[in-house]
Amino acid sequence: MTKFESNVKVIPYSQERVYNKLSDLNNLEAFKDRLPEDKVKDLSFDSDTLSFNMSPVGQITLKVVEREPHKCIKMESVNSPLPFNLWIQLVPITEAECKLKVTAGMELNPFMKTMVQKPLKDGLEKMVEMLSMIHY
Repeated sequence: MTKFESNVKVIPYSQERVYNKLSDLNNLEAFKDRLPEDKVKDLSFDSDTLSFNMSPVGQITLKVVEREPHKCIKMESVNSPLPFNLWIQLVPITEAECKLKVTAGMELNPFMKTMVQKPLKDGLEKMVEMLSMIHY
């Protein structure tokens, strides 16, 4: 399994507050207008599932497979050209702020790894940046 990690972002909200917002995917409604419309289309979600069409990749569906209260939200692809998992990890700093990191893991041969490494890393950085700007 090849892992790709975002940089760590400091979020000016408590770990519990950030976790509570991110662990229910229905809360995506509040910031779906921030997603780049030229890249992400047909966004739909419920409390456990997120589905979207991403150019040029195609249709992707993620499902929450594990929630570790206040620490981690684990998702796996249900529908994707390349199966992968995604973890959102939270670590407290103080009562009023925490660190957030996004990790993706997928089985890749060396050729595929060189092709997807940069776009995937860039995507994780954009995701963690967007998550750091949410009002929790």
